[in-house]
Amino acid sequence: MKQLQENIDFYYNEQGYFVFTEKYHRERGYCCGNGCLHCPYDYEKVPDDKKAHLLAARRQKNDES
Repeated sequence: MKQLQENIDFYYNEQGYFVFTEKYHRERGYCCGNGCLHCPYDYEKVPDDKKAHLLAARRQKNDES
C-alpha cells in the first residue's frame, strides 16, 4: 500500500479533521458513499437525500468562487 503524502493525498482542515484530496479519490477509483468533500464521482453511492444536499452545497460554493 502506498504511503499517503500530506497536502497531496490529504490535508487537515481548520477543525483538525483529516480530508482526502480529489487526487486521492481519483486514484482510489470509486465513490465510497461517505459524502467526501472532494468526491470526483458526484457522490454516486451516497443516499439520494444526502446526495442532493451535497451537490447543492458544491454548486453554491462553485458559484461563490
